[in-house]
Amino acid sequence: MKAENRDSCLQRDSAEHEEYAGARSIDSRESRKADGADLLERILDRENLNRAYKRVKANKGAPGIDGMTIEEALPWLRENRETLLESIRNGKYKPQPVRRKEIPKPDGGVRKLGIPTVVDRVIQQAIAQQLTPIYEPLFSDDSFGYRPKRSAQMAIQRVKEYAEKGYTRAVLIDLSKYFDTLNHELLMNMVREQVKDKRVTELIKKYLKSGVMENGLVIKTREGSPQGGPLSPLLANIYLDRFDQEMKRRGVPVVRYADDIVVLARSERAAERLLETSRRYLEGKLKLKLNMEKSRTVSVVSARNFKFLGFALGKGRNGYFIRVHAKSVKKARQKLKVLTSRSQGYRNVRMVMERVKVYIRGWLGYFGIASMKTTMQEWDKWLRRRLRMYIWKQWKVPKARIRNLMKLGVPEYNAHRWGYVKGYWRVAGSPVLTSSITNKRLAQAGYYSISSRYESLHLCD
Repeated sequence: MKAENRDSCLQRDSAEHEEYAGARSIDSRESRKADGADLLERILDRENLNRAYKRVKANKGAPGIDGMTIEEALPWLRENRETLLESIRNGKYKPQPVRRKEIPKPDGGVRKLGIPTVVDRVIQQAIAQQLTPIYEPLFSDDSFGYRPKRSAQMAIQRVKEYAEKGYTRAVLIDLSKYFDTLNHELLMNMVREQVKDKRVTELIKKYLKSGVMENGLVIKTREGSPQGGPLSPLLANIYLDRFDQEMKRRGVPVVRYADDIVVLARSERAAERLLETSRRYLEGKLKLKLNMEKSRTVSVVSARNFKFLGFALGKGRNGYFIRVHAKSVKKARQKLKVLTSRSQGYRNVRMVMERVKVYIRGWLGYFGIASMKTTMQEWDKWLRRRLRMYIWKQWKVPKARIRNLMKLGVPEYNAHRWGYVKGYWRVAGSPVLTSSITNKRLAQAGYYSISSRYESLHLCD
């Protein structure tokens, strides 16, 4: 399925991508520069600020260091609006430090988030809404992260298209702590090339320098753009667009989703050369740091080595196809196992099926573009068996099991025979449960067929 035609069939990426919705192209680069003198007034326009607040509210999020919630911010903004806007206009506004929060990464380590106050998030969002139309037409067409009407699915689709053109070797670029290592001086010089309103560039600089509060202490920020604010993704794209454009100038295909980068080549020799070329440019010109243990050259159809945004590529009789990487499949199976486990506490089986349904809808919303019909059919069989086991465990004692089996139409002899059998998984796959707790009965109770949902997505092709 073409990624651009999946709007009604495939759940789009999270709201962080939508926050730039409404970007409009502007024809002339020079007209964009010349029009920058009143940029701050457009940022502080009432309609733009209202739209920014609604976006911040929709994205939810925790309070910053001041403890103010999204709901509490609205009356504060109404009461202090003029004072706040005047302080921004005269350059006296001082953003508050972000609140540090660490979240574990799936592959180990932690990702450091910086959570601005709600007021600062609204202002950042208002800035992003006005800067995006300026920068969006300038970005590479092969850049997909945090951009309007672009997605991870479109990024892997683009890699597939390049593979079909003969670019069968991939250089996987892994940047060490990218968001934390952006050089402020380089970034601000890039911003000033398009943003001519000095008041706006100074405000952006203040956000970069606002500091981080960690364990009650404020730490100055001399580099980086903390993840967690609405402006950070746009600034990160502005920074790495330099690399995109340099590779484009050299005729090298680069597919990028934020700091996930794939450089494509036609041969192993060219790929090795591009790995070194990319390292020299990113470290020398952009002052970033490559993780050379993870940055490497691989075949785009290497099931074990090529992984991009949770996807992989395969090649069959009909050419290249997109699949879910084995690690992503394993992670999803583990999650489903937890959701259908009795160790999570006593739950009605209908509640369990509802939680499974919510997870599957989200998972297929992201991975549904991949070819995995057989896998989804196998998941259905496995999940139904786990749910039958869940129900069998809920019946607990032989007496209850015999009684419930008979209610479901199992002859008394068979009910007594199976009521005392040990081995939950064995019984869950036995004829006595598959013929009594049938697929139809599970569906009536709320079971959400994974394979049916997957097939319905692909009917949109």
